[in-house]
Amino acid sequence: MRAAYNKVQAKTNVQTKLECHFGVTPSRATPEQMYNAVAMAVQDILSVQRREWTEKQNRSKGKTAYYLCMEFLMGRSLKNHLFNLGVTEVFADCVKDFGFDLDDLFELEPDAGLGNGGLGRLAACFLDAAAGLRYPLYGYSIRYDYGIFRQKVVDGWQTELPDFWLPGGEVWLTPRPDEAVTVGFDGEIKDEWNGNRHSVSYSGQHVVTALPYDMMISGYKSGAVGVLRLWSARSPSFDIGLFNQGDYMHAIEESAMAEVISKVLYPSDNHIEGKSLRLRQQYFLVSASMQDIIRKHMERYGTLNNLTDKVAIHINETHPALCIPELMRILLDEHGYEWDAAWSIVTKTTAYTNHTVMHEALEVWPEDLFQRMLPRIYQIAHEINERLCKHLWIYYPGDWAKIASMAIISYGQIHMANLCIACCHTVNGVSTIHSNIIKTSLFADYARTFPEKFTNVTNGIAHRRWLAESNPQLAGLIRELIGNAYLTDAGQLSKLRAYADDPAVLERLAKIKRANKARMADYIKKAEGITVDPDSIFDVQVKRLHEYKRQLLNALHILHLYNRLKSDPQLDIPPQTFLFGAKAAPGYLMAKYIIRLICSIAKEVDSDPVISQKLKIVFLEDYRVTMAEALMPAAEISEQISLAGTEASGTGNMKLMINGAITIGTLDGANVEMHEAVGDENILIFGLHADEVDQLHARGYSPTAYYHNNADLRAALDRLNGGIGGIRHTEISNSLIGRGSGQADPYMVLADFASYCGIHEEALKRYADPAQWNRMSLLNIASAGIFSADRALTEYAQRIWNLEAMD
Repeated sequence: MRAAYNKVQAKTNVQTKLECHFGVTPSRATPEQMYNAVAMAVQDILSVQRREWTEKQNRSKGKTAYYLCMEFLMGRSLKNHLFNLGVTEVFADCVKDFGFDLDDLFELEPDAGLGNGGLGRLAACFLDAAAGLRYPLYGYSIRYDYGIFRQKVVDGWQTELPDFWLPGGEVWLTPRPDEAVTVGFDGEIKDEWNGNRHSVSYSGQHVVTALPYDMMISGYKSGAVGVLRLWSARSPSFDIGLFNQGDYMHAIEESAMAEVISKVLYPSDNHIEGKSLRLRQQYFLVSASMQDIIRKHMERYGTLNNLTDKVAIHINETHPALCIPELMRILLDEHGYEWDAAWSIVTKTTAYTNHTVMHEALEVWPEDLFQRMLPRIYQIAHEINERLCKHLWIYYPGDWAKIASMAIISYGQIHMANLCIACCHTVNGVSTIHSNIIKTSLFADYARTFPEKFTNVTNGIAHRRWLAESNPQLAGLIRELIGNAYLTDAGQLSKLRAYADDPAVLERLAKIKRANKARMADYIKKAEGITVDPDSIFDVQVKRLHEYKRQLLNALHILHLYNRLKSDPQLDIPPQTFLFGAKAAPGYLMAKYIIRLICSIAKEVDSDPVISQKLKIVFLEDYRVTMAEALMPAAEISEQISLAGTEASGTGNMKLMINGAITIGTLDGANVEMHEAVGDENILIFGLHADEVDQLHARGYSPTAYYHNNADLRAALDRLNGGIGGIRHTEISNSLIGRGSGQADPYMVLADFASYCGIHEEALKRYADPAQWNRMSLLNIASAGIFSADRALTEYAQRIWNLEAMD
């Protein structure tokens, strides 16, 4: 058994890194140099464990799972690795002896700019859980040079700046140029037949090199170290002849066009160039990853005949769906498999997670663009579609409309979700209600035809990171009450229920929350220059800015409170601070209008010396994982207010819940299961249910009826037109009550307004009784164990991947 890592080793290693890499002694090192030296020393520990873990995997000859996702929202690494390795205090003492503070070094690390929202954070949580549980799981994505944009709000308007995350973040990436592969685009395909033997040749292809970088993922005291492999696009050649002739632009053009593939996460696709780049990114990811998976497998086994027994490939949302025809291409063209044999391997190897219930969010590609950019992949997709449609004809003879709706290629478009469902052995949603909607509505025809494919795995969070690391005072209280077993078994949190009526425990819980609020207030003051009252209620809505998430409903309620206070400045309500954090997609104009509205309300409220004593609105600029780690422990109210039937699951709701926030929410996504876990009395549910939404749509939803029949709502909407913070928000009011193109109020903000205002009044009543509120808070923490990523990942491993944890 390896001896425990100690301070002497840490100091020696850090000093060596400083001297060898930076040419300085600890006494002359800058904070940046010290941060990098510590990171390199931690990398050394991880590398040893990774080598041992890989050797054990290779000896075991067991199955390995590969998780493909366009984004992994990793956040910072140093603090997480130190916690998982159990050496936080060792390195804190080490750098203290050198004259540094470890917490200050943490602040020098940028968030890894590899993701946007819940999809990427879920993927990151699963890698953490797999390493902690000793499951052999690899992640694959792209090493974006700039990742998600850095958000800057100027006069209420979101602007996007490049996110320079690699300086400071690159220390966690290990380049592996020896395992680079090439990916081909465009060109022409020539088919050749030699008897029954089919082969293809390519001409005129544009070839890009995919250079892998490995990011190690530590498991909590498990000895296992997973890997997230990130691909960076490079040009395979440079035309020195053109350069020497002085034609510099053409000489570098090919290199620039190749490398743009891995420049930015989610380039705007409201123009053909953006669509083209996104498709290139997706194929780049899957082609490089499939080649890598096949190479590793062949090195271990020398044959692909056992691929289904040894490999599980998971498609997280449709972005990596092209791995299906790409794997077919490799089997057919490079390894000589017949179609049926290759198809059997692919369908038994791949599984798919859907993350959306909205038809308009399902990914499709123009057939002509797809065919031109990926000619061989198009041939394979076309053949898959032909065979699928013939098979569907058996079930639905003569029903061309139904078959077209289930087809992969129809009406000039290629439907990526249909590709996944038709080909994968398992399709899962990410909450109970979401999975039911998939089966009964979104993909109802597929569910009736292939019911055995569909299942549910409710999302989960990395509870060690979002509780033990982010909220150390709360973790300390939990340790005193029930011990530390919950760190590896989140279900142990249920033991906290025994303290729900213990006044001393509830009082300590309240003091911890107050301390976290004070820290968050200091953070806001430093980052935003805004003073907030830590004794006000912290009401938090943080998530991607989208109309269906209904930040707009929250804003209208705040306007309603503002109107009430304008009419009655002596209104007896406690001070409330409303905290928003969200990024709008660069091309999503309405989402940007909503940000501007929130900022306008904040400006209007701040200008009123009386009302500003009761209300405070803060839009937190550039919301990201690190900010969330400070905010979640401070939140008291968690806003989870999407229209029922639109949110697949959510994970922010779980992070807030495990830190003791009380949910105000609709019965949507994982809120339904949270409601079941905590009971009616410990969650604040409002609004239409999913079936009621459907019924209202069927009857003909009329937002103007709500406008005319609710004076409070009408007053709030009229304020939008009259001007708030010096700006008239007619774009938003028109979208809600139908003065313009498109469907009015598509997410029924007006229909749920009265119920939402009512539940907020109920929240204030309960908050007025600290014992009741703190009891609710404790029971939320106690009920949150089921939403651990450990539980979710285990379900994937056992029910979908047939993957065993290693001893």
